[in-house]
Amino acid sequence: MTTVEHADAVVIGMGPGGEGVAGRLAEGGLDVVGIERQLLGGECPYWGCVPSKMMIRAANLLAEARRIPGMAGDSSVTPNWEPVARRIREEATDNWDDEVAVDRFEGKGGRFVRGEGRLAGPGRVQVAGRTIEASRAIVIATGSRAAIPPVEGLAVLPYWTNRAAIEVERLPGSLLVLGGGAVGLELAQVFARFGVGVTIVEELDRLLPTEEPEASALVTDVLSSEGLTIRTGTRVERASHDGGRFTLSLASGDEVTGDELLVATGRRADLPATGIASIGIDDTQRWLPVDDRLRVAPGVWAVGDPTGAGAFTHVAVYQAGIAAADILGEDPAPADYRALPRVTFTDPEVGSVGLSESAAAEKGLEVRVGVSQIPDSARGWIHKAGNAGLVKLVEDAGRGILVGATSAGPVGGEVLAMLTLAVHAQFPTETLRRMIYAYPTFHRAVEDALRDLAR
Repeated sequence: MTTVEHADAVVIGMGPGGEGVAGRLAEGGLDVVGIERQLLGGECPYWGCVPSKMMIRAANLLAEARRIPGMAGDSSVTPNWEPVARRIREEATDNWDDEVAVDRFEGKGGRFVRGEGRLAGPGRVQVAGRTIEASRAIVIATGSRAAIPPVEGLAVLPYWTNRAAIEVERLPGSLLVLGGGAVGLELAQVFARFGVGVTIVEELDRLLPTEEPEASALVTDVLSSEGLTIRTGTRVERASHDGGRFTLSLASGDEVTGDELLVATGRRADLPATGIASIGIDDTQRWLPVDDRLRVAPGVWAVGDPTGAGAFTHVAVYQAGIAAADILGEDPAPADYRALPRVTFTDPEVGSVGLSESAAAEKGLEVRVGVSQIPDSARGWIHKAGNAGLVKLVEDAGRGILVGATSAGPVGGEVLAMLTLAVHAQFPTETLRRMIYAYPTFHRAVEDALRDLAR
């Protein structure tokens, strides 16, 4: 027997997006039930953005200390993973306990249910033997999970995903990383800087394949110089584990081995698990179809990874604000992704916004690009060690505005802020040229790229 309860709104999935919607609706006076099968807060605070950036911060400190010779004296660095693992457990994840987060949500007036929630027809959600009828809204915010490629033998192996990599307390001697995207590269560089022998295998012809080729080449050069082995343009045909080491058999006939295997080949939403088919929505699609106010169907909204707009916390939080406002009848501005920023937190950081050069050309725009090199800027010359980087601007020459940009360098993600604003607000490129750029800063390289753009 299932009990039937009632609420104004039900939010399935309480990651950053779901928690944002649920909290806002509760503060708006609605009776809200938030459902989460694992930890309230989702991937980001426990296995994603926050702990991974703690790891990156520690690894970058080691790299900076190693750059002291020739700049400020001598240095000798002995990596120690123990304080990193301890900090993640004590400061970031509360040892993977969400009591504080649950209290925060319930303090806003929400009701929390732990369990696997799914739609069970219009206006109905089932969870933990209960049926909840929502009179006003159901929000799907179920996030995504690691996508595992169909490599022979891989499914039965004890590989790592990002979660195991974050939770690790003792580092392996060597690590294979399957996937050359942001997550794989960030973790690969961290472990390498702590003394792990790392091999990266990417099926496509370059690392960071969604970024500009110049950024891919930059990161490849840096990682190679730090001792990582990089294999691109090669398909993995088989994976095996002999009880001690992993082996990846490549299409080239080569084999690579390591003590551990990290699979970082992207994320995927599990639409069948949401029960969306119960309201007539095709659950074989890769993403949920939403309009510019995140509506899926009458009375149903979706935010975050399942919408396909970008598997980023900032996208989920942005969408949460729009969906909550729409549910509350506040007539929000429609979702606008033309200036969606993203940052790969390698060293150097790679930040990008809007369209790449190739994507702009595919849209039929009159494309003009400008590039500057961070080492050629005053701040890059001063910074010296660890100064690799570039700024690339993509202009729609027909309209005289930036439609995309890449900022790679020691603080590439921070320099990206002004470029995100420029793309979002559609400032004329001439206006950007007339700005005053503080000297000597890294963002002054944007001015150099604008000069190159005008040639």
